[in-house]
Amino acid sequence: MNRAQGATHVHVGLAADVDLRARLHERGLRVTPQRQLVLEAVDRLGHATPDEICAEVQRIAPGVNLSTVYRTLELFEELGLIRHAHLGAGPPSYHAAHDQAHLHLVCEDCGSITEGDVELAAELVGRIRAAHGFATDVEHMAIAGRCAYCLGQS
Repeated sequence: MNRAQGATHVHVGLAADVDLRARLHERGLRVTPQRQLVLEAVDRLGHATPDEICAEVQRIAPGVNLSTVYRTLELFEELGLIRHAHLGAGPPSYHAAHDQAHLHLVCEDCGSITEGDVELAAELVGRIRAAHGFATDVEHMAIAGRCAYCLGQS
C-alpha cells in the first residue's frame, strides 16, 4: 500500500482545508478535530481501510473510536471528499477524491495495490457499454492478479 512515513501530523493543505470547511458549512456542520484527523489520515495513507485509518488517527488522538471513523468516512464520501473501492473480500479501501482517477491492481500474493490509468480499461468499458448498456465506474473496480515482483519470484 501507499504509505508515507515520517511526520506524525501532516496537514492536508490549504485547498483541502478550505474545501472541507466549505462543504461542511454547506450542510450546517463544522470541522471538528476528529474530522480533520480522519481526512489527513486518508490523504497520508493513500488507500486504507477504516481500521487502518482509525489506527493512524489514534496515533495522534487515542480517544477516537472506529465508529467515529466510519461515520466520518461516510460523511466525507457524501461530500465528495473521498472515494472508496472494494479491493478484495475485506472492508473497502478509501482514498482522497482529489487523486487522479485510477484503476486498482491488487496482487493476490502480497496484497500490494498498484494504481493504473483508467484508459487501460477504455476498450473493456466500451465493450461492456455496447453489449449491456452499462456505464462502468472503473474507479471502484479492482483487478486481481499478481504484481511484477511476485511474478518474478515464481
